[in-house]
Amino acid sequence: MVTAAQPLPRAAARPPRVPAVRHLGPNWYACVMGTAIVATAGASLPLRLPALRTACTAIWVLSALLLAALLVARALHWRHHRDQARAHLLDPAAAPFYGCLAMALSAVGGGALGVGRDWTGLRASVALGAVLFVAGTVVGLAAAVAVPYLMAVRHRIEPAQASPVWLLPLVAPMVSAAVGPLLVPRLPGGQPRETLLLACVALFGVSLLATLVMLPLVFARLLTSGPLPLALTPTLFLVLGPLGQSTTAAGQFADAAPGVLPAPYAAGFGVLAVAYGVPVMGFALLWLVLATAHVVRAGRLGMGFSMTWWSFTFPVGTCVTGAGALARHTGLAVYGALAVALYAVLVTAWAVAAVRTGQGLVSGALLAGPRTAPAEPGPATARTR
Repeated sequence: MVTAAQPLPRAAARPPRVPAVRHLGPNWYACVMGTAIVATAGASLPLRLPALRTACTAIWVLSALLLAALLVARALHWRHHRDQARAHLLDPAAAPFYGCLAMALSAVGGGALGVGRDWTGLRASVALGAVLFVAGTVVGLAAAVAVPYLMAVRHRIEPAQASPVWLLPLVAPMVSAAVGPLLVPRLPGGQPRETLLLACVALFGVSLLATLVMLPLVFARLLTSGPLPLALTPTLFLVLGPLGQSTTAAGQFADAAPGVLPAPYAAGFGVLAVAYGVPVMGFALLWLVLATAHVVRAGRLGMGFSMTWWSFTFPVGTCVTGAGALARHTGLAVYGALAVALYAVLVTAWAVAAVRTGQGLVSGALLAGPRTAPAEPGPATARTR
């Protein structure tokens, strides 16, 4: 007879339930975002290649499958590892990644409206795009409020901890703002179309103004506390997200406004697409060079692969779609060439991140528990030489 003081026999011991997803955080949705943007950015290029369109559609299907798999895995995570899920919410380094869920939903929804219809048909693509747009918008607005609130009242943050990751929940409404105009022509004329378009403009304002508040903190941290830790250096590319996505959104407003808004306002959005997009894209290119310089430095110091490498994908993809929008509205070939060049960078970054992620999944390294990171060369607050 086994008493309470005796250990259970080995055969009777139960293994932990669903151990593989215990350390599956919300940052994994970046894989979906980075894959979906390869499809939508490719479709936005000023190129008319049938093979490119087919490849983009296939990649969008992959992003939709990844989204479905991650939604199931994260549901299992919340069910069986609720303590870990709550710990993510209370961790200032992990909580902002909840914005990735919203952007993954919206990105796949936008892909359904853009290229997914080639395989699913128009009616199914509109239905899927609408559902994912609404879900992504609701989750994005919730994250844009909840994460900064938790950072203020529950997290304990020092100025030197400022990170581009903080932008993630704030960019999510901007992704919805860029996707929503694709649904405007599918609504009845009059008030429904105008309401959706102006709601997207409001989402644009929510994200843009919040980003303008947060971005100076990130830049000041770089100047006063030195470079980011090696593993976080790729997150500097996240700054490109609100820049490229807002340029894309402004272009989408200009595309959707004619026939929806009164003449003066419809024409005004065409002016906004160029007057806003040109200087913002200029700053995006400046930041791209700055971020690349930091990444090259980190690589020389031994930066290894981590999930932060997915930061090289979605933000660059938004600059591709932003440059494509400027090419449409200015007629300048230079923006079309810029979009193609950035798309080549995007595809290369996506291929590397996807292969390294696959290798990490097969080895189990990416789903293993956190380990103590080795000390990096030099003090954490050291400035570049």
